[in-house]
Amino acid sequence: MASNLMNSGLRELDVDSFVKAFTDVMNNTNLSMSPQEANEVIQSYFRKKEDEMLVGNLKKGEAFLEENKKRENVITLSSGLQYKVLTNGNGAKPKATDRVKCHYHGTLINGKVFDSSVERGQPAVFGVNQVIKGWVEALQLMSVGSKWRLFIPSHLAYGEQGAGNSIEPNSTLIFDVELLGIV
Repeated sequence: MASNLMNSGLRELDVDSFVKAFTDVMNNTNLSMSPQEANEVIQSYFRKKEDEMLVGNLKKGEAFLEENKKRENVITLSSGLQYKVLTNGNGAKPKATDRVKCHYHGTLINGKVFDSSVERGQPAVFGVNQVIKGWVEALQLMSVGSKWRLFIPSHLAYGEQGAGNSIEPNSTLIFDVELLGIV
């Protein structure tokens, strides 16, 4: 039970109060609060933690992008999307309605890899308009054969929802994207 509590993020637990409440319930004695009140306290704790994470991730991402735009050869678009051309291709540029074949490598701003077709050794094929907004915007600017590093603010990525266990809400993402072809 303690491991489950720790894994759920409940690390600031008053253990003595928890043990007393647990014992009171098990012994069917008078409780200091109703189960509904206890649930409200727990929900309030997790809402506060989530709010702290949302704000913290957003601020870290904004600070990263602010510094990143000062780097050589980083281009910042009006949407907030940043990119750096690693290789210039000379092929066609896809439209929003096209399907493309790409290799990509995605990381968080701390360098943690969350997804990589490169590591899987298998390029991905998808509709340009079926991916996150930052990709939709960038892909339509890229020529086939290009490889770009994308720096995607959270509002052009997964926003407040995050994605899976690897991408927290309000995360800024970095992708190396190689546009292999229009299919």
